[in-house]
Amino acid sequence: MRNRASLLAAVVTTLAVSHVSAADLPGKGITVQPIQSTIAEETFQTLIVSRALEKLGYQVSKPSEVDYNVGYTSIAAGDSTFTAVNWQPLHDDMYKAAGGDQKLYRQGTYVTGAAQGYLIDKKTAEKYHITNIEQLKDPKIARLFDANGDGKADMTGCTPGWGCEAVINHQNSAFGLSDTVTANMGNYSAMVADTLARYKQGKPILYYTWTPYWLSDVLKPGRDVVWLQVPFSSLPGEQKDVDTKLPNGANYGFPVNTMHIVANKAWAAKNPAAARLFAVMKLPITDINAENSAMHAGQNSEEAINRHVDGWIKAHQAEFDKWISEAQAAAQ
Repeated sequence: MRNRASLLAAVVTTLAVSHVSAADLPGKGITVQPIQSTIAEETFQTLIVSRALEKLGYQVSKPSEVDYNVGYTSIAAGDSTFTAVNWQPLHDDMYKAAGGDQKLYRQGTYVTGAAQGYLIDKKTAEKYHITNIEQLKDPKIARLFDANGDGKADMTGCTPGWGCEAVINHQNSAFGLSDTVTANMGNYSAMVADTLARYKQGKPILYYTWTPYWLSDVLKPGRDVVWLQVPFSSLPGEQKDVDTKLPNGANYGFPVNTMHIVANKAWAAKNPAAARLFAVMKLPITDINAENSAMHAGQNSEEAINRHVDGWIKAHQAEFDKWISEAQAAAQ
């Protein structure tokens, strides 16, 4: 009898705790609007944050897709709640222009090890001994990468508004390449499709890319392509004093970036559970790369991406639950 009474008491207590926690979820009745850029590959890391917020009781809307600079301004104004794709230092100018730390909340580091830089196909690199982008000052070397017959190298740059275009244009001038290299800006996906087509035809290619992104799984550095070094560190705006040289002496022109969750500062102050969640979440860059590769292989529907998110959470359930516990504790 005693054991049955104890068991019954335990069950009643458990039910009571469950009822209280469900009723007292810190996000109950609060709607959240995430934003990301038009890069579909950012959806995975955005939705993992959305799922965690939903566990805290928040009603999370589907992410809105906007240009980064519009996104930061929207978050600062309170029209949107958060983004999970703040690159530091790449987005520093846009972050500052939107009000910086006065208007935006940024604590913790969500993703580490995001690299960027310039690459060429390995065949051309080895044949002409090209290791540094400065070598493209030589018109003969530059002409190898001429795609439109104007005598200048054609570099696949990036989409205007991403932040990378400002760095690429700045460096093209700073490294004395303006006369021999055209840095093409436009729809990155379309430009990459052209670059891959040229590669498959055996033609030399010159392009900018970043990680995490599927392209480096298709054109593998070291196997198919090689990273080019730069002659010296040179970055625009807020990044002007950043030294891009690595400890081993190599310099690829871009610092290794970190990625952060950025939210409206006033909203974060009123929502300590969400603020704590944003500060403690961490996502391995290798997992983003793997998911992005699956998207490129055809698993890119909304249903497929949601399945990737659910699968990742299930595989990291203990860690995910710890984030939720820490977030709930911050709301007490």
